[in-house]
Amino acid sequence: MTDTPPDDPLIAYLTENPPADVFEFRQILDGFSLETNTDLPEIGASIDDVVIDAYEKQDLTVDIHQPRGEGPFPVLIYLHGGGWVLGSPKTHRRMGFRFAEAGFLVFNVHYRLAPEYPFPAAFDDSIRALNWVIENAPGYGGNIDRMAMGGDSAGGNLTAAVAAHADAASQLRSLLLIYPALDFANMDAANGALPGTDINLTSMMVDSYIGHDQSVLELDSRVSPIHASENLTEALITCGTTDGLITDCRRLEEKLTAHGIPFETDYYEGMPHGFCQMEEMFPQARQSIERMITFLNRTLS
Repeated sequence: MTDTPPDDPLIAYLTENPPADVFEFRQILDGFSLETNTDLPEIGASIDDVVIDAYEKQDLTVDIHQPRGEGPFPVLIYLHGGGWVLGSPKTHRRMGFRFAEAGFLVFNVHYRLAPEYPFPAAFDDSIRALNWVIENAPGYGGNIDRMAMGGDSAGGNLTAAVAAHADAASQLRSLLLIYPALDFANMDAANGALPGTDINLTSMMVDSYIGHDQSVLELDSRVSPIHASENLTEALITCGTTDGLITDCRRLEEKLTAHGIPFETDYYEGMPHGFCQMEEMFPQARQSIERMITFLNRTLS
């Protein structure tokens, strides 16, 4: 999913620890991501692993990050990245805490992962989470009249898909689309080749989520929400210029412009896929989060 720059720490880590299959990929990358979630900012409280729906292999859960002070607080529903096969609220904990630190009540969703639960499980879970938050956020100090949804990578894909299709999407006042995968027809498998190996990470993720025959689903706007962009609401699009998904971001710019839907872009020269989580490595990570907070403050005011 990236054009790999020489200093991409994530790809360097995977090159040193090449995964044999999607389950090893999950274990390795979750370990890497957990290492980037130290030194958490101070917030009011975090209520973890709240079960929305129970399933055999993985429950649909949410970690609720509460700001300090008195509510009601604006609400952010966050969908983590991880190629639909890995990741959790724990791998994206610091990002969730950053938003709570800034005064947002954050619902950090752990949707079901492929290949155990292929499409449409993650999509269905994300819609279920939206409905659950609308019903339950007031009990945690949230104001559902000031609500946004956001996500990175696969989470950005799910954010756009939910905003385009969910009956309750009209409740969302804005979106954070952080290096989102928007068009599966553009997910060139070559972009996921792991240097020095015969492993292709993009193929591993896509095959797990929608199967080997991509042509069956790649035009479905629940999978490729670029095809339902006319249904989106105001968005902030964030991406690094060395990320292969910058192509999807720029196509979305064109679509939103044509539809008259307001948006902002926040692109970072030389930044790789996933940089927003890498505060220790890139100062641009904090810059991008501050820009997201400014955007949310404006659109949820």
